[in-house]
Amino acid sequence: MPMNTYSDIQSYVLQIFEDAMFVAREQNVMAGIVTTFTDQNGDNTRTNSNHGTATINALAETDDLTSQAFTPSTYQSLTPGEFGGQYFLNDRRVDNDPFGVRNDAAQELGMAMAAKVERDLIGDFPNFTGGTLGAGGSLMTWGRVFAAEAILNTAQAPGRYKMVLSPYQWFALGTAASIVGAAKNAPNFQDSVQRNMQPETFSIGNIDFILSANVGVGTAQVAGMFATPALALDTRRAPRLEPERDASRRGWELNMTAVYAHGVWRPEWGVKITADSSVPTGL
Repeated sequence: MPMNTYSDIQSYVLQIFEDAMFVAREQNVMAGIVTTFTDQNGDNTRTNSNHGTATINALAETDDLTSQAFTPSTYQSLTPGEFGGQYFLNDRRVDNDPFGVRNDAAQELGMAMAAKVERDLIGDFPNFTGGTLGAGGSLMTWGRVFAAEAILNTAQAPGRYKMVLSPYQWFALGTAASIVGAAKNAPNFQDSVQRNMQPETFSIGNIDFILSANVGVGTAQVAGMFATPALALDTRRAPRLEPERDASRRGWELNMTAVYAHGVWRPEWGVKITADSSVPTGL
């Protein structure tokens, strides 16, 4: 007996598509926790200055003060560069694509630019001069975290400190048996960590922990703890999307560009911490 089934007409039925799925990118956070400049100062290099420190001496009743030099010298500089990406969408693709391809492409370009800025700033962590902790192949430890905080406190770095690390490095901290050693458990502290295993921002004392997949995956990834002035983002031209018609190719170019500089600004107020950021195994 013949069976009339869906397979008989499957090739004629329109497919149903959900919204376009992009490469997953978490919310970028670095631009909000570093020193930022937005005065759009052309292509000029931005520099900061460093002065000598004053010496305070004991004075006898008749002593005359001796003048000390207070001469600035160039300390750090930021040189802007231009960055960009493009999609070309021909007319037939736009007319027939089941997705809203024009909007999806524009969104993807914007997300890619944001991720580029994030990776650039994280890539400046190895240039911190405040301290160097850890080693490739070793797990992130609470001992290193608190050592970095002690270094920044001793350097009189201002404000709250930001600890940016990968989710895998945070996993090592979150599953650690104790804070600094097997004989020094702190149940309340451990409970707080477990409640915040996937934080947007999780604070302990004067440290804000921030997870970023842009730290990377590997056996020797550099995380960083720093005060806000340690890094700088100098935006000369905000990300700009410009569509341009290319009649000879019968389509549209979508051009995303930005001009910015990034780098260490007060490198002594940042500590680099190298640790394993590999996918957990053996669980």
